[in-house]
Amino acid sequence: MIVQPLYLPWMGYFGYFSSADTMVLYDDIQFNRRSWQRRNRIKVPDGDFTYLTLPVVKNHGQEIRDVELNNDENWQESHWKSIHHSYAGAPYFDEYSERLETVYHQEWNRLVDLNTRIIEILADELVPSDTEVMLSSELDVTGSKTERLINILDAVDGDAYISGPAARDYLDTEPFADAGISLYWHEFDHPEYPQPHGEFVSHLSAIDVLFNMGPEARNLVQEGEEDALVRDPDT
Repeated sequence: MIVQPLYLPWMGYFGYFSSADTMVLYDDIQFNRRSWQRRNRIKVPDGDFTYLTLPVVKNHGQEIRDVELNNDENWQESHWKSIHHSYAGAPYFDEYSERLETVYHQEWNRLVDLNTRIIEILADELVPSDTEVMLSSELDVTGSKTERLINILDAVDGDAYISGPAARDYLDTEPFADAGISLYWHEFDHPEYPQPHGEFVSHLSAIDVLFNMGPEARNLVQEGEEDALVRDPDT
């Protein structure tokens, strides 16, 4: 699986881990300031949601791996205060918050390092597997677009590629077939679960299900992953 390193990812992101032997965090592609690379959503006590957005040093056209966090802004305190305010009363906050809280008491310079650490912590709690996690920038792979994806798969001895459904509109499947790589579309079915503060809000950061459901969160990720993989008929 090849995915961008996102900030506080949603449940479906960790569904990928259950289906893949290797997770390559695609950090040497262009950074998008408006993407989930630097923000995500949590539910707040009034029943709505809010965005947690990381401040970054502006530099046009940079790759994700080169993005620096703007530490002139006290984002660590602000983000943890928001998380604590929203979830301190959740049933499993005390049990699962300590490791995450330590992240917000450390100094981080690069966005990718922060995101990778959070992904590792959440994957430990949400995924019943030992999926290997690595950065694409460490693989010394070249090429553009689909060619590069195939070269990354070759570098990690991968024979299958899992893609999100949105890529159906633009991903060229023929090169995968030519390379003998099976292509699967990943369509995570987001489950509902007990959530305080009004009606259920879907597609929040995975910390929501972890703090509200505790050990059951892992089973819920697996529930959403059932039948999630659909093989592309052309590969």
